[in-house]
Amino acid sequence: MAVIDFGGVKEDVVMRKEFPMSRARRVLKNEVIAVIGYGVQGPAQALNMRDNGFNVIVGQAKKYKKDWDRAVADGWKPGKTLFDIKEAAKRGTVIQMLVSDAAQKAIWPTIAKCLNPGDALYFSHGFSIVYKDQTGVIPPEDVDVIMVAPKGSGTSVRRNFLSGAGINSSFAVEQDFTGKAKNRTIALGIAVGSGYLFPTTFQKEVYSDLTGERGVLMGALAGIMEAQYQVLRKHGHSPSEAFNETVEELTQSLIRLVDENGMDWMYMNCSATAQRGALDWKPKFKKAVLPVFKDLYERVSSGKECKRVLKICGASDYRKRLTKELKTLGDSEMWQAGAATRSLRPKEKAKKVTKATKGVAGRKGN
Repeated sequence: MAVIDFGGVKEDVVMRKEFPMSRARRVLKNEVIAVIGYGVQGPAQALNMRDNGFNVIVGQAKKYKKDWDRAVADGWKPGKTLFDIKEAAKRGTVIQMLVSDAAQKAIWPTIAKCLNPGDALYFSHGFSIVYKDQTGVIPPEDVDVIMVAPKGSGTSVRRNFLSGAGINSSFAVEQDFTGKAKNRTIALGIAVGSGYLFPTTFQKEVYSDLTGERGVLMGALAGIMEAQYQVLRKHGHSPSEAFNETVEELTQSLIRLVDENGMDWMYMNCSATAQRGALDWKPKFKKAVLPVFKDLYERVSSGKECKRVLKICGASDYRKRLTKELKTLGDSEMWQAGAATRSLRPKEKAKKVTKATKGVAGRKGN
Protein backbone atom coordinates (compact mmCIF):
# COMPACT_ATOMS: atom_id res chain seq x y z
CA MET A 1 0.00 0.00 0.00
CA ALA A 2 1.03 3.58 -0.63
CA VAL A 3 1.02 6.00 2.30
CA ILE A 4 -0.76 9.24 1.40
CA ASP A 5 -1.05 12.38 3.54
CA PHE A 6 -4.70 13.44 3.77
CA GLY A 7 -4.57 16.89 5.35
CA GLY A 8 -1.98 15.89 7.95
CA VAL A 9 -3.41 12.42 8.54
CA LYS A 10 -1.53 9.62 6.81
CA GLU A 11 -3.56 6.78 5.30
CA ASP A 12 -2.77 3.61 3.36
CA VAL A 13 -4.27 3.36 -0.11
CA VAL A 14 -3.94 0.81 -2.90
CA MET A 15 -3.01 2.28 -6.28
CA ARG A 16 -3.55 0.56 -9.62
CA LYS A 17 0.20 0.62 -10.28
CA GLU A 18 0.75 -1.36 -7.07
CA PHE A 19 -1.93 -3.91 -7.89
CA PRO A 20 -2.08 -3.99 -11.72
CA MET A 21 -4.80 -5.64 -13.75
CA SER A 22 -2.49 -8.55 -14.57
CA ARG A 23 -2.22 -9.36 -10.87
CA ALA A 24 -5.98 -9.05 -10.40
CA ARG A 25 -6.51 -11.53 -13.23
CA ARG A 26 -4.13 -14.00 -11.60
CA VAL A 27 -5.91 -13.73 -8.26
CA LEU A 28 -9.36 -14.23 -9.83
CA LYS A 29 -8.43 -16.61 -12.65
CA ASN A 30 -10.43 -19.52 -11.22
CA GLU A 31 -13.38 -17.47 -10.00
CA VAL A 32 -16.86 -17.20 -11.49
CA ILE A 33 -18.14 -13.77 -10.48
CA ALA A 34 -21.93 -13.72 -10.18
CA VAL A 35 -23.33 -10.20 -10.18
CA ILE A 36 -26.72 -10.37 -8.47
CA GLY A 37 -28.96 -7.53 -9.59
CA TYR A 38 -28.85 -5.43 -12.76
CA GLY A 39 -30.28 -2.17 -11.48
CA VAL A 40 -27.92 0.58 -10.29
CA GLN A 41 -24.42 -0.73 -9.49
CA GLY A 42 -24.85 -4.11 -11.18
CA PRO A 43 -24.59 -3.03 -14.83
CA ALA A 44 -21.52 -0.86 -14.29
CA GLN A 45 -19.55 -3.35 -12.23
CA ALA A 46 -20.52 -6.31 -14.42
CA LEU A 47 -19.66 -4.55 -17.68
CA ASN A 48 -16.38 -3.18 -16.34
CA MET A 49 -15.29 -6.63 -15.19
CA ARG A 50 -16.35 -8.21 -18.46
CA ASP A 51 -14.43 -5.58 -20.42
CA ASN A 52 -11.40 -6.28 -18.24
CA GLY A 53 -11.53 -9.97 -19.15
CA PHE A 54 -12.95 -11.54 -16.00
CA ASN A 55 -15.34 -14.47 -15.87
CA VAL A 56 -18.65 -12.77 -15.10
CA ILE A 57 -22.27 -13.87 -15.08
CA VAL A 58 -25.41 -11.94 -14.11
CA GLY A 59 -28.31 -12.98 -11.89
CA GLN A 60 -31.49 -10.98 -12.41
CA ALA A 61 -35.14 -11.71 -11.61
CA LYS A 62 -37.13 -11.92 -14.84
CA LYS A 63 -40.17 -10.30 -13.23
CA TYR A 64 -38.30 -7.00 -13.33
CA LYS A 65 -38.52 -6.88 -17.09
CA LYS A 66 -36.82 -3.52 -17.52
CA ASP A 67 -33.65 -4.72 -15.78
CA TRP A 68 -33.70 -8.12 -17.52
CA ASP A 69 -34.12 -6.51 -20.93
CA ARG A 70 -31.33 -4.07 -20.18
CA ALA A 71 -29.01 -6.96 -19.37
CA VAL A 72 -29.90 -8.66 -22.65
CA ALA A 73 -29.33 -5.39 -24.53
CA ASP A 74 -25.90 -5.13 -22.90
CA GLY A 75 -24.91 -8.47 -24.36
CA TRP A 76 -25.57 -10.91 -21.51
CA LYS A 77 -26.89 -14.16 -22.96
CA PRO A 78 -29.81 -15.94 -21.23
CA GLY A 79 -28.74 -19.44 -20.21
CA LYS A 80 -25.06 -18.65 -20.82
CA THR A 81 -24.10 -15.49 -18.96
CA LEU A 82 -27.54 -14.34 -17.75
CA PHE A 83 -29.59 -16.38 -15.28
CA ASP A 84 -32.21 -16.01 -12.61
CA ILE A 85 -30.82 -15.12 -9.20
CA LYS A 86 -30.74 -18.64 -7.75
CA GLU A 87 -28.99 -20.19 -10.74
CA ALA A 88 -26.37 -17.43 -10.91
CA ALA A 89 -25.68 -17.77 -7.19
CA LYS A 90 -25.21 -21.53 -7.61
CA ARG A 91 -22.70 -21.02 -10.41
CA GLY A 92 -20.71 -18.22 -8.79
CA THR A 93 -17.72 -18.52 -6.50
CA VAL A 94 -17.87 -14.78 -5.85
CA ILE A 95 -21.46 -13.68 -5.26
CA GLN A 96 -21.83 -9.92 -5.61
CA MET A 97 -24.92 -8.68 -3.76
CA LEU A 98 -25.80 -5.63 -5.84
CA VAL A 99 -29.57 -5.52 -5.45
CA SER A 100 -31.05 -2.83 -3.21
CA ASP A 101 -30.66 -3.11 0.55
CA ALA A 102 -34.32 -4.02 1.04
CA ALA A 103 -34.09 -6.60 -1.75
CA GLN A 104 -31.01 -8.17 -0.15
CA LYS A 105 -33.12 -8.96 2.90
CA ALA A 106 -35.78 -10.54 0.66
CA ILE A 107 -33.44 -12.73 -1.41
CA TRP A 108 -31.02 -13.70 1.37
CA PRO A 109 -32.67 -17.08 2.15
CA THR A 110 -32.20 -18.04 -1.53
CA ILE A 111 -28.59 -16.82 -1.65
CA ALA A 112 -27.65 -18.50 1.63
CA LYS A 113 -28.65 -21.93 0.27
CA CYS A 114 -26.37 -21.48 -2.75
CA LEU A 115 -23.17 -20.70 -0.85
CA ASN A 116 -20.39 -23.28 -0.76
CA PRO A 117 -17.37 -23.34 1.59
CA GLY A 118 -14.69 -20.99 0.30
CA ASP A 119 -17.06 -18.78 -1.71
CA ALA A 120 -16.81 -15.01 -1.36
CA LEU A 121 -19.88 -12.98 -0.47
CA TYR A 122 -19.29 -9.49 -1.87
CA PHE A 123 -21.10 -6.27 -1.03
CA SER A 124 -20.77 -2.67 -2.23
CA HIS A 125 -22.43 -1.32 0.91
CA GLY A 126 -22.17 -2.40 4.54
CA PHE A 127 -25.91 -2.10 5.19
CA SER A 128 -27.04 -5.74 5.27
CA ILE A 129 -24.13 -6.91 7.42
CA VAL A 130 -23.98 -4.02 9.89
CA TYR A 131 -27.75 -4.07 10.45
CA LYS A 132 -27.98 -7.87 10.36
CA ASP A 133 -30.30 -7.88 13.36
CA GLN A 134 -32.87 -6.16 11.13
CA THR A 135 -31.98 -7.64 7.73
CA GLY A 136 -31.33 -11.22 8.81
CA VAL A 137 -28.30 -11.39 6.49
CA ILE A 138 -25.95 -13.53 8.59
CA PRO A 139 -23.33 -15.30 6.43
CA PRO A 140 -22.10 -18.77 7.32
CA GLU A 141 -18.63 -19.01 8.88
CA ASP A 142 -17.10 -20.87 5.92
CA VAL A 143 -17.20 -18.04 3.36
CA ASP A 144 -15.27 -14.80 2.88
CA VAL A 145 -17.34 -11.67 3.50
CA ILE A 146 -15.88 -8.72 1.64
CA MET A 147 -16.74 -5.28 0.30
CA VAL A 148 -15.74 -2.89 -2.47
CA ALA A 149 -17.75 0.34 -2.30
CA PRO A 150 -17.27 2.69 -5.29
CA LYS A 151 -17.69 6.33 -4.29
CA GLY A 152 -20.17 7.13 -6.99
CA SER A 153 -23.33 6.02 -8.75
CA GLY A 154 -23.33 3.15 -11.21
CA THR A 155 -23.43 5.69 -14.02
CA SER A 156 -20.24 7.32 -12.74
CA VAL A 157 -18.53 3.95 -12.21
CA ARG A 158 -19.12 3.05 -15.87
CA ARG A 159 -18.44 6.52 -17.27
CA ASN A 160 -15.15 6.89 -15.38
CA PHE A 161 -14.09 3.42 -16.49
CA LEU A 162 -14.69 4.24 -20.14
CA SER A 163 -12.74 7.49 -19.80
CA GLY A 164 -9.83 5.65 -18.17
CA ALA A 165 -10.04 7.72 -14.98
CA GLY A 166 -11.48 5.08 -12.68
CA ILE A 167 -13.40 5.88 -9.50
CA ASN A 168 -12.30 5.89 -5.86
CA SER A 169 -13.53 2.94 -3.80
CA SER A 170 -13.29 1.84 -0.21
CA PHE A 171 -12.74 -1.83 0.67
CA ALA A 172 -13.15 -4.01 3.72
CA VAL A 173 -12.89 -7.61 4.87
CA GLU A 174 -15.47 -8.64 7.45
CA GLN A 175 -14.70 -12.36 7.45
CA ASP A 176 -11.63 -14.14 6.09
CA PHE A 177 -12.33 -17.87 5.91
CA THR A 178 -9.97 -18.70 3.05
CA GLY A 179 -7.01 -16.64 4.18
CA LYS A 180 -7.02 -14.85 0.82
CA ALA A 181 -9.97 -12.53 1.33
CA LYS A 182 -7.93 -9.32 1.22
CA ASN A 183 -6.29 -10.18 -2.10
CA ARG A 184 -9.65 -11.25 -3.47
CA THR A 185 -11.17 -7.94 -2.39
CA ILE A 186 -8.48 -5.72 -3.85
CA ALA A 187 -8.45 -7.71 -7.09
CA LEU A 188 -12.22 -7.23 -7.40
CA GLY A 189 -11.79 -3.54 -6.66
CA ILE A 190 -9.31 -3.23 -9.52
CA ALA A 191 -11.55 -5.38 -11.75
CA VAL A 192 -14.60 -3.11 -11.32
CA GLY A 193 -12.56 -0.07 -12.30
CA SER A 194 -11.34 1.59 -9.10
CA GLY A 195 -8.81 4.37 -9.54
CA TYR A 196 -7.54 3.69 -6.05
CA LEU A 197 -8.86 1.86 -2.99
CA PHE A 198 -8.76 2.89 0.65
CA PRO A 199 -9.43 0.60 3.63
CA THR A 200 -12.46 0.90 5.88
CA THR A 201 -14.79 -1.37 7.83
CA PHE A 202 -18.34 -2.41 7.00
CA GLN A 203 -19.61 -0.27 9.89
CA LYS A 204 -17.66 2.86 9.00
CA GLU A 205 -18.66 2.56 5.35
CA VAL A 206 -22.37 2.32 6.04
CA TYR A 207 -22.38 5.10 8.64
CA SER A 208 -20.48 7.50 6.35
CA ASP A 209 -22.43 6.47 3.26
CA LEU A 210 -25.90 6.88 4.74
CA THR A 211 -24.88 10.20 6.28
CA GLY A 212 -23.39 11.41 3.00
CA GLU A 213 -26.37 10.41 0.85
CA ARG A 214 -28.87 12.05 3.16
CA GLY A 215 -26.54 15.00 3.67
CA VAL A 216 -24.17 16.86 1.34
CA LEU A 217 -24.31 14.45 -1.60
CA MET A 218 -28.05 14.39 -2.17
CA GLY A 219 -30.55 15.34 0.54
CA ALA A 220 -28.92 18.51 1.86
CA LEU A 221 -27.83 19.62 -1.61
CA ALA A 222 -31.34 19.33 -3.03
CA GLY A 223 -32.89 20.99 0.02
CA ILE A 224 -30.50 23.95 -0.06
CA MET A 225 -31.05 24.41 -3.79
CA GLU A 226 -34.82 24.43 -3.36
CA ALA A 227 -34.61 26.94 -0.51
CA GLN A 228 -32.43 29.41 -2.44
CA TYR A 229 -34.51 29.03 -5.61
CA GLN A 230 -37.71 29.66 -3.64
CA VAL A 231 -36.35 32.84 -2.04
CA LEU A 232 -35.14 34.22 -5.39
CA ARG A 233 -38.47 33.49 -7.09
CA LYS A 234 -40.42 35.05 -4.22
CA HIS A 235 -38.47 38.26 -4.76
CA GLY A 236 -39.31 38.45 -8.45
CA HIS A 237 -36.34 36.76 -10.11
CA SER A 238 -37.17 34.76 -13.25
CA PRO A 239 -37.00 30.94 -13.28
CA SER A 240 -34.01 31.15 -15.63
CA GLU A 241 -32.11 33.55 -13.40
CA ALA A 242 -32.98 31.69 -10.20
CA PHE A 243 -31.93 28.33 -11.65
CA ASN A 244 -28.68 29.62 -13.12
CA GLU A 245 -27.66 31.28 -9.85
CA THR A 246 -28.67 28.22 -7.82
CA VAL A 247 -27.69 25.18 -9.88
CA GLU A 248 -26.18 25.86 -13.28
CA GLU A 249 -23.23 27.96 -12.14
CA LEU A 250 -22.47 25.44 -9.39
CA THR A 251 -22.51 22.34 -11.60
CA GLN A 252 -21.04 23.83 -14.76
CA SER A 253 -18.37 26.09 -13.28
CA LEU A 254 -17.63 26.31 -9.57
CA ILE A 255 -17.73 22.64 -8.59
CA ARG A 256 -15.33 21.90 -11.43
CA LEU A 257 -12.85 24.38 -9.93
CA VAL A 258 -13.24 22.71 -6.54
CA ASP A 259 -12.62 19.35 -8.21
CA GLU A 260 -9.45 20.60 -9.85
CA ASN A 261 -7.70 22.21 -6.87
CA GLY A 262 -9.92 22.52 -3.83
CA MET A 263 -12.31 25.01 -2.23
CA ASP A 264 -9.65 27.60 -1.36
CA TRP A 265 -8.42 27.64 -4.96
CA MET A 266 -11.97 28.08 -6.21
CA TYR A 267 -12.39 31.06 -3.87
CA MET A 268 -9.16 32.59 -5.20
CA ASN A 269 -10.48 32.33 -8.74
CA CYS A 270 -13.74 34.14 -8.06
CA SER A 271 -14.44 37.83 -7.65
CA ALA A 272 -13.45 39.63 -4.45
CA THR A 273 -17.13 40.21 -3.72
CA ALA A 274 -17.89 36.49 -4.05
CA GLN A 275 -14.88 35.56 -1.89
CA ARG A 276 -15.89 37.89 0.93
CA GLY A 277 -19.51 36.80 0.87
CA ALA A 278 -18.62 33.10 0.87
CA LEU A 279 -16.16 33.45 3.76
CA ASP A 280 -18.62 35.52 5.80
CA TRP A 281 -21.64 33.28 5.27
CA LYS A 282 -19.96 29.84 5.44
CA PRO A 283 -19.86 29.83 9.29
CA LYS A 284 -23.54 30.80 9.44
CA PHE A 285 -24.58 27.90 7.23
CA LYS A 286 -22.36 25.52 9.20
CA LYS A 287 -23.91 26.63 12.50
CA ALA A 288 -27.40 26.20 11.02
CA VAL A 289 -26.91 22.69 9.67
CA LEU A 290 -24.52 21.15 12.23
CA PRO A 291 -27.40 20.14 14.56
CA VAL A 292 -29.15 18.49 11.61
CA PHE A 293 -26.05 16.45 10.78
CA LYS A 294 -25.64 15.40 14.42
CA ASP A 295 -29.24 14.18 14.44
CA LEU A 296 -28.72 12.45 11.09
CA TYR A 297 -25.62 10.57 12.27
CA GLU A 298 -27.41 9.46 15.44
CA ARG A 299 -30.28 8.05 13.38
CA VAL A 300 -27.84 6.20 11.13
CA SER A 301 -25.73 4.74 13.93
CA SER A 302 -28.74 3.74 16.03
CA GLY A 303 -30.33 1.82 13.16
CA LYS A 304 -33.38 4.09 12.88
CA GLU A 305 -32.59 4.94 9.26
CA CYS A 306 -32.14 1.23 8.50
CA LYS A 307 -35.57 0.50 9.96
CA ARG A 308 -37.16 3.17 7.78
CA VAL A 309 -35.38 1.98 4.62
CA LEU A 310 -36.47 -1.62 5.13
CA LYS A 311 -40.06 -0.63 5.94
CA ILE A 312 -40.57 1.85 3.09
CA CYS A 313 -38.35 0.37 0.37
CA GLY A 314 -39.48 -3.17 1.12
CA ALA A 315 -43.17 -2.39 0.59
CA SER A 316 -44.84 -4.06 -2.40
CA ASP A 317 -45.95 -0.71 -3.82
CA TYR A 318 -42.62 1.04 -3.32
CA ARG A 319 -41.73 1.43 -6.99
CA LYS A 320 -45.12 3.02 -7.67
CA ARG A 321 -44.71 5.40 -4.74
CA LEU A 322 -41.15 6.24 -5.73
CA THR A 323 -42.20 7.05 -9.29
CA LYS A 324 -44.83 9.43 -7.95
CA GLU A 325 -42.35 11.17 -5.62
CA LEU A 326 -39.73 11.57 -8.33
CA LYS A 327 -42.34 12.85 -10.78
CA THR A 328 -43.31 15.54 -8.28
CA LEU A 329 -39.65 16.52 -8.00
CA GLY A 330 -39.09 16.50 -11.77
CA ASP A 331 -42.28 18.41 -12.49
CA SER A 332 -41.41 21.23 -10.08
CA GLU A 333 -40.76 24.62 -11.64
CA MET A 334 -37.12 24.56 -10.55
CA TRP A 335 -36.27 21.33 -12.36
CA GLN A 336 -38.43 22.19 -15.36
CA ALA A 337 -36.32 25.35 -15.57
CA GLY A 338 -33.31 23.06 -15.32
CA ALA A 339 -34.47 20.98 -18.27
CA ALA A 340 -34.91 24.13 -20.35
CA THR A 341 -31.48 25.40 -19.29
CA ARG A 342 -29.76 22.13 -20.22
CA SER A 343 -31.42 22.19 -23.64
CA LEU A 344 -29.69 25.51 -24.34
CA ARG A 345 -26.17 24.24 -23.64
CA PRO A 346 -23.86 23.87 -26.66
CA LYS A 347 -23.84 20.26 -27.83
CA GLU A 348 -20.59 18.37 -27.23
CA LYS A 349 -19.40 15.78 -29.65
CA ALA A 350 -19.96 12.27 -28.30
CA LYS A 351 -16.81 10.40 -27.37
CA LYS A 352 -16.13 7.20 -29.20
CA VAL A 353 -16.65 4.16 -26.98
CA THR A 354 -14.83 0.96 -27.79
CA LYS A 355 -16.88 -2.18 -28.21
CA ALA A 356 -17.05 -4.19 -25.02
CA THR A 357 -15.16 -7.45 -24.99
CA LYS A 358 -17.13 -10.54 -24.17
CA GLY A 359 -16.17 -12.57 -21.13
CA VAL A 360 -16.60 -16.30 -20.68
CA ALA A 361 -18.63 -17.96 -17.98
CA GLY A 362 -18.30 -21.37 -16.48
CA ARG A 363 -19.65 -23.43 -13.66
CA LYS A 364 -18.50 -23.48 -10.07
CA GLY A 365 -15.15 -25.15 -9.70
CA ASN A 366 -14.22 -24.80 -13.38
